[in-house]
Amino acid sequence: MRPIIAGESRSVVSIEETRQRPSESESAYVARLAETTKASAAQIAWLCVTPGPHVTLMVQAVIEAGLHVIVEKPWYGSSEDTKRLQELARAKNRVIAIHYEYCVLGEVEKWRAGLHPGAGLQFGGRFFLSRSGQLGIPAIDDLGSHLLAIREYAVPSSAISEIRCGYELPDERLVWIQRGDQRLALIDLFTHGQPIIQRFMKKVEAALGGAAFPFDLEFALRVANQLNALKERSPG
Repeated sequence: MRPIIAGESRSVVSIEETRQRPSESESAYVARLAETTKASAAQIAWLCVTPGPHVTLMVQAVIEAGLHVIVEKPWYGSSEDTKRLQELARAKNRVIAIHYEYCVLGEVEKWRAGLHPGAGLQFGGRFFLSRSGQLGIPAIDDLGSHLLAIREYAVPSSAISEIRCGYELPDERLVWIQRGDQRLALIDLFTHGQPIIQRFMKKVEAALGGAAFPFDLEFALRVANQLNALKERSPG
């Protein structure tokens, strides 16, 4: 991530010891991380860490330090944490962004413009990677959150026809929309060739100036709730 950010002519500062220490209380951890983050003189903190319960504390610390923050998906925060952090961000006029970079693909934007909200349509997706998982979380959480984020952004009223994810399988990254038996559109996420991370960065920066930004914690919670409902219907 650092080379991509630097490649956009943005300065990058890394912060060490960002995890909570074994003997450290949550309040002490948040205070320490807030102080360290504020001292970096950065404008936006990008939390490039493995998702988990620690992320909510990190987001709180960053917002209290006065920075905007980008968080990697999937979002594991509770509805209570989500509401609390989003309200804190609004009170301090800060932006919390969840990094759903595939949502800024040109084709996805066209789906949103032409098919939103998608009532009467079916949405499907497959996301397989030939490598093993690197985050230590299930493939449906890691990869499925990308697929469901696209649905939530472009066609949230569509029915889910198929969501399949896995590691150590032949690479495949497809999403599609159909009406009945007729497929209306398909996107190959594997071969898109678009600078989606850079586009996402620019959307976040535009939000700092007041532009509308859809990929906040409330969006992330909706995606997480859909993901949990999908797992309940298809355990294992």
